Amino acid sequence: MGNLVKAFFLCDFTSYRANQPMFENFRQGHVDVITGTEPIDRDTSAHLTSLLDSARDNGAPCVVLDLERIPLVDSEGLELLLDYQDDFLVRGGSLKLAAPNPLLRDILKVTDMEMHFEVFPDVSTAAASF
Repeated sequence: MGNLVKAFFLCDFTSYRANQPMFENFRQGHVDVITGTEPIDRDTSAHLTSLLDSARDNGAPCVVLDLERIPLVDSEGLELLLDYQDDFLVRGGSLKLAAPNPLLRDILKVTDMEMHFEVFPDVSTAAASF
């Protein structure tokens, strides 16, 4: 009986999590801000891509990615962000990163991604830099 209850809660949590957005966006002035709570990886990239595409389609994309609650960005996620940064720059915009946790800050440094992105301590400062 205990295993049945345990399985129910695991299934219930999985379905609850599947119905929650991995990433959300809002506007702060003319800047699109994207926030999230999931790692940026193969499993979440499609949802993030749709939000970045939407921002790109609004003209010169000015986007801040709030990393404060994002626990990890893997190599596929880094490549995704770099591809969008290149695309946004060509269109006269930019993708800026805000509030990376210590692990993400180390990942950005070790992979030399800091050279490709402006990194800010918080969303407000990043948005104000546009």
